[in-house]
Amino acid sequence: MASRPAPARRDPADPEMAFPFIGGRPCLNFVATLGKRHTAPVERLADPGALARWISEARLQAGPDRMRITAEDLTAARVMREALYRVLLAAMGGNAPDPADVAQINEAAAHPDLTPQLARADTDADKRRQPILHWQAAHPAQAALATVARDAVLLITSPLLDRVKECESQECSLLFLDDSQARRRRWCSMERCGNLVKVAGYRSRMRGGS
Repeated sequence: MASRPAPARRDPADPEMAFPFIGGRPCLNFVATLGKRHTAPVERLADPGALARWISEARLQAGPDRMRITAEDLTAARVMREALYRVLLAAMGGNAPDPADVAQINEAAAHPDLTPQLARADTDADKRRQPILHWQAAHPAQAALATVARDAVLLITSPLLDRVKECESQECSLLFLDDSQARRRRWCSMERCGNLVKVAGYRSRMRGGS
């Protein structure tokens, strides 16, 4: 089996480093933290701070500044992410997954999950509003990974698995849940890949015509 290219080092301000949340499930969004798997992989979980941002942006815990994420947490997150990806691909293809990957996911899913809490009102303006949901955990990274792993277990063992697809763009590798009425969605999103592929096809036809 050919080895996959090493992830490219990117500036955190690079738009490609932004986390895509278009998969339709937490586990698919988490797998998307490694982009362009088939061409020039982009590692969006570049450091512990990036993992904290993903957890916050995924609304699995409020505020990356409130989380203590270690290098060990980052390593565990990347390892589980790749196990998730391989198990998802195997399941999508009707193949048996690697037992080691299944064990990795089950181990993560067995940890305590996030706990829903009511957010504390810090200001008078806050006190006039309805209570806000806040997710809490003694170990935020571990709890967030447990939430993601449990979501993957439920997805892989449900009829929804038949609706999980990989973006058809050769530049992309994102997995998504096709929620379209006709089940004919081809791209992770029109904005990210659909329009780009159409424009590239149009330009190719124009060059051929000229």
